[in-house]
Amino acid sequence: MKIGFGQLNPTVGDLSGNFEKIIHAYERLAAAGAELVLTPELAITGYPPQDLLFKSRFVPENLQVLEQLHSRVGSAALMVGFVDRNEGRGKPFHNAAALLERGKPIRKAHKSLLPTYDVFDEDRYFEPARHLEPFEVHGKKIGVTICEDIWTEHYLPRPFYDVEPVRGLIEQGAEIIVNLSSSPFTVHKPAIRYEMVAGLARTYRVPICYCNVVGGNDQLVFDGNSIAVNSAGNLIAQLPAFREAETIVDTESNSVIEFHQGKTPEVLFAALSLGVRDYFRKCNFHSAVVGLSGGVDSAVVAAIAVDALGAENVVGVSMPSPYSSRGSIDDALALARNLGIKCLEIPIIDSFKAFKAQFSEIFKGLPENETEENMQPRLRAMTLMALSNKFGHLLLTTGNKSELAVGYCTMYGDMAGGLAVISDVPKTMVYELACWINSDYASRGNRRREIIPRSTIEKAPSAELKPNQTDQDVLPPYEILDEILRLYVEENLSARDIITHGFDEKTVRWVQRRVDLNEYKREQAAPGLKVTSLAFGVGRRMPIAQKYLD
Repeated sequence: MKIGFGQLNPTVGDLSGNFEKIIHAYERLAAAGAELVLTPELAITGYPPQDLLFKSRFVPENLQVLEQLHSRVGSAALMVGFVDRNEGRGKPFHNAAALLERGKPIRKAHKSLLPTYDVFDEDRYFEPARHLEPFEVHGKKIGVTICEDIWTEHYLPRPFYDVEPVRGLIEQGAEIIVNLSSSPFTVHKPAIRYEMVAGLARTYRVPICYCNVVGGNDQLVFDGNSIAVNSAGNLIAQLPAFREAETIVDTESNSVIEFHQGKTPEVLFAALSLGVRDYFRKCNFHSAVVGLSGGVDSAVVAAIAVDALGAENVVGVSMPSPYSSRGSIDDALALARNLGIKCLEIPIIDSFKAFKAQFSEIFKGLPENETEENMQPRLRAMTLMALSNKFGHLLLTTGNKSELAVGYCTMYGDMAGGLAVISDVPKTMVYELACWINSDYASRGNRRREIIPRSTIEKAPSAELKPNQTDQDVLPPYEILDEILRLYVEENLSARDIITHGFDEKTVRWVQRRVDLNEYKREQAAPGLKVTSLAFGVGRRMPIAQKYLD
């Protein structure tokens, strides 16, 4: 069977815009010979629609769009994701797929397995399918699954479900399995999906067509990477990562290809760039402002912003304080030149002196400490937000996951902004990104020199808020810190369990305490792009007022 893939980038809630994307992709694929055209999960509404579903007109209007699509269908069938009403008991809606054929009633399949873990909260809205049956399309029995329905127990965090939708469809004679998906990106996940889908195809000896969504929606990034495998489990099609694409696949093909997945920094950079680009486009922002400290974090964020938005739409700002080194100032200016962005120089030396002077009597006799240190990032935040307000720029924060985890950041200071680009990227990976930007990425643009100054990468990281300061005055080496954080935050291991991995008990307990104490800071952080298996913010829910120690 010739199946068309519409790997689309819908916008949540843009029902008319999503209709246009769907129908245009359908018409192109149908004209090219597709017998059945697939779209991603909830293509009409965008994923995840969250509490928009409870708005009185939202679901009815999504059903009107479904009818409009049905009226436009020609000889090729269309399988489209939408939200259906639940007419029975239970939650008010179904996560659904509709089979649209000319001259025939709409046939519907409801999602069986509703993920309610990590970033997913589908049980809040949807009722699971009450029955499953294949649909006959052009003489073939098609088993319809929706995202989680195809995920097998081995690839889930734990056994969640008693139902196996694919098995049930195969037992009813399904000859081809299709999956409409909105599977968010994390590092290494595309290869895991391919391994799982190929294994299912080999188990049941049927072709599987997996159509995934692409694009950024708030904190989630969707990578596309739609695939088709034949009945032997061999890959016969892979759509590009991180961009819209269309193709037609013959499910009987024996023309095998290799699965493509780039280097980790390359894939991560592409995910973050798409997340930034779509956050701006879908929220109607057009330009970004970034504070440039001369450090590696702000350098990587600026490079991502330029890739996502274009150099003409990114403004860098250097804001030296009395403790900023000449080298850091020069590195910030060099970065801006290398990226081709405008860079403003707005020192905060005078404002810092004036602000401290206000407290000269109140603080008399007290030594300077983090109070005076934190004044500096807060003055920088005021400066950046003034530019944001005056010119309509969105302020990008530059803190990484390691800093956010242990609270090595300043509320209403360097945490201020509209989007936290690398808040789910550990510091060690930030360095990997920087090196990749200077090698593989730079070579794409035929640049003959480094983008991020070498000194930015090689010098000891420092907030430069007091004389001779380095991050490691307070923090463990990042190689140790990041691995402890991975075990504690992403793997949810207790401190005692982490110590058994060979880490120093005092260091582990310090990290544990810092992570737990700084939950209140993270509650007030800008939304951040999720790229690891567990990010702060979306998908992680921890109490602020708690006293549990493990």
